[in-house]
Amino acid sequence: MKEIHTQINKKVYYIAMLIVITIMIMGLFIGNSHMGEHGGGFILHVTLGVILSVCLLLYPRYVTHVFRIILIIVASVYFYTLFFLYPETGSNFIFLCFIPIISILFFDAKLFYFSLLVNTISTMFTFSYIILIDQGNQFYFIKQDLSGNVINFIGSQVIIYCVFYLSYGRIKKQQLYYEKIKQTERLKISGQLAAAVAHEIRNPLTVVKGFLQLDEKDPSVSDDIKRHYTLMIGELNAAEHVISQLLSVAKPNNDQETETVDVRNVLQTVTDLLHSYGVLNENNIELNVIEDCAIVANPIEFKQLLINIIKNAIEASEIGDSVEITANMKNDFVEIKVIDYGQGMSEAEVGSLGTPFYSLKSKGTGLGMMICYNIAAKYKGTIDIQSSKGEGTTVTISFPSKNNTIGPKGRI
Repeated sequence: MKEIHTQINKKVYYIAMLIVITIMIMGLFIGNSHMGEHGGGFILHVTLGVILSVCLLLYPRYVTHVFRIILIIVASVYFYTLFFLYPETGSNFIFLCFIPIISILFFDAKLFYFSLLVNTISTMFTFSYIILIDQGNQFYFIKQDLSGNVINFIGSQVIIYCVFYLSYGRIKKQQLYYEKIKQTERLKISGQLAAAVAHEIRNPLTVVKGFLQLDEKDPSVSDDIKRHYTLMIGELNAAEHVISQLLSVAKPNNDQETETVDVRNVLQTVTDLLHSYGVLNENNIELNVIEDCAIVANPIEFKQLLINIIKNAIEASEIGDSVEITANMKNDFVEIKVIDYGQGMSEAEVGSLGTPFYSLKSKGTGLGMMICYNIAAKYKGTIDIQSSKGEGTTVTISFPSKNNTIGPKGRI
């Protein structure tokens, strides 16, 4: 699962940060024993307070992982400095315990574990200092019940971890739900668009194509002009192909008969079909079906899905690379993986797959992956894509196995 970073409501954020900064200023000037001295301690307090305030105010402009690390480090230094500058204020120890809470606000797992580790190590050094050097002179409240304070610190870190674990899991579920909503909206928009385009364009194209075909057979037309007609008919065929894809999205045929499909046989047929296509770029297709698998689906649609995805893998591969295809059973599901070691995709590009007319190919329509998602959803399957720039792509196709399919007369 990718890292989750919530969108910032800047108005609410700045209001909250202004409140925090106001409290910091109050702590600096109200009842501060170091304020009249204007010594190094007070100057250090002021300096760290200014740095932390600037970081908090600048964060919405630099929402990056590095800036979050800087913010956590500055906040940690600030609170530990307060702890050592004002030993008479025992409540400062509470802030040390809850420093990792700051990272929870960013829903960044790596940052949370980093802050938890750094805070634990820092607190161990703090306890060591109090035991070996201070010996309870200034931090007597910790020295008097050292074991109790250690247990309280450990307990606070465990509670913080549980809060993070539960909230992070909930956010991940919400993100998955949001992705499903986005996919549904994509399909809805594309369906409306497909119906309109097909209705307005298909009939005129058929008429134009028919007259061109008649003129192409006319003996009075010269060969040079006939070649032009052939070219135009080819382009009209390409346009009709796009319209057919749109129609398959707009009006999917849910009444097609389903049957038991042998995944091994279909994969072998598809790889044989695409073998010559891969040879053009010296790409080899390696098929490995670990165990016999069967699903209930329409074989034509299932084959169409596999052809689209494997063809994409071949086109994304570099010359001489191999495309690996595996199939096996996993928890009553048939899992098919198509792996290429090509150029890969960024997180944003993967997230946009399935969007109407979004394609990474120069001549692509972006409808192929949308149709694949439709077919997978129709038979209660899923398509998961993991990719990194320069490292290739792994497409995992999962369908319920025949034994896991419910429904009368072999229908899902």
